[in-house]
Amino acid sequence: MARGKKKETLTPEERLQATLVPESEQPYPVPGNWCWVKVGTISKVKGGKRLPKGRTFLGEKSDYPYIRVTDFDNESISIENVKYIDCDTHMMIKNYTISSADIYISIAGTIGKVGIIPEELEGANLTENAAKITDINGAYQLYLMLFLKSEVAQNQMKDSTISTTQPKLALFRIEDILLPLPPLSEQLRVVDRIENLFVKLDEARQKAQDALDSFETRKAAILHKAFTGELTAQWRKEHGVGMESWETKPLGEFLELITYGFTNPMPDADIGPWKITARSIHDGYIDYSISRKTTQEAFDNLLTDKSRPRVNDVLLTKDGSIGRVSVVDRAGICINQSVALLRPTSKVKPDFLRDLLQSPEKQKIMELQSGGTALKHIYITRVDKMEISVPSLAEQVEICNLVNNFIAKEQQAKEAAEGVLGQIDLMKKAILARAFRGELGTNDPREESAVELLKQVL
Repeated sequence: MARGKKKETLTPEERLQATLVPESEQPYPVPGNWCWVKVGTISKVKGGKRLPKGRTFLGEKSDYPYIRVTDFDNESISIENVKYIDCDTHMMIKNYTISSADIYISIAGTIGKVGIIPEELEGANLTENAAKITDINGAYQLYLMLFLKSEVAQNQMKDSTISTTQPKLALFRIEDILLPLPPLSEQLRVVDRIENLFVKLDEARQKAQDALDSFETRKAAILHKAFTGELTAQWRKEHGVGMESWETKPLGEFLELITYGFTNPMPDADIGPWKITARSIHDGYIDYSISRKTTQEAFDNLLTDKSRPRVNDVLLTKDGSIGRVSVVDRAGICINQSVALLRPTSKVKPDFLRDLLQSPEKQKIMELQSGGTALKHIYITRVDKMEISVPSLAEQVEICNLVNNFIAKEQQAKEAAEGVLGQIDLMKKAILARAFRGELGTNDPREESAVELLKQVL
């Protein structure tokens, strides 16, 4: 700006030069017919308003919705959670509303969530923890909203946030966000390209999520087939045996021992035997990474054998998160009272018993027979009486092999789906980064420069 001149006395050319971001301050180069401006150049930023003192939300819908940051969802509003106020309260804060032509942005606590409200919430009151970008002139609403989602815009917000007990972003800091501004026709093409690419990514996300969601269903189905004999029907046919070879008896008749671990306090140690609790047991294995250790002296002198499982004993969580099962894979561990120990006889393979107890039917029985309200509890005397069907040792081995092969393949598919989900957000960030550098192949350098558009705005 020319020194000593007030804004209203500047010539149009001086005003234009004062508005353009100098090259030395631009975050990165953009195409020649783009320019860098501040968000405040092409819009206004206004804050929301808290409920007046003594005023509260209604228990039912009214004509006056009040939008909170918790209602912000996927660049729109989660309508089913919106609160409402009465007419008197609305009139007290009627100047703090938001339109579907505006862009909302969170400015307290969670910083930088942006989106557009649906038309059915037109004129809703807006929380003091958010602001609206309004009177947008020179940029399309969707172009500006998508830019504000980009990493370059989010980083500017992060750098401008005041870190106190609750992080806050001042309104003037939003106005100062640097924005790459292309011609209007290019803005439309950028938005269209981003949305088309995002649709494809969202379709891939849904397919990956569906695969994840169905993992437990497919696992339950194979376990059901395994322990009803369906999975090994062909095997029995080839070996000349029938379902009459299966024995159905209470679980206790296939066990040498059923008990649970220590109840007395055990010291912690950096080196020594592992202490296994219910939280250490997950999906057929023991997670030592979240387990603690105790001293060798305490292990030797404070425990009885019932708290010191052997290799190939089966562990069952009985308190809290009930019904998780694993097989002991090493010596020198101990269990506390949240874990039951099942020692199978020679008639039952440990892996078979583990998989059997993870089947949907047995899980349901344990759930129905559990006690407790806040903290679920399995009674081992009831587990002991639960009927199970056990085939020959040879068929048990076949069942375990088939189940393990299936679960291994499903686990690979699950991990692949999780990898896809993890990559999609990164890909969206990359698309936005390229879009606002003019690198999506949509820019036409023959089009009139955005500087001419800016002249009209000014």
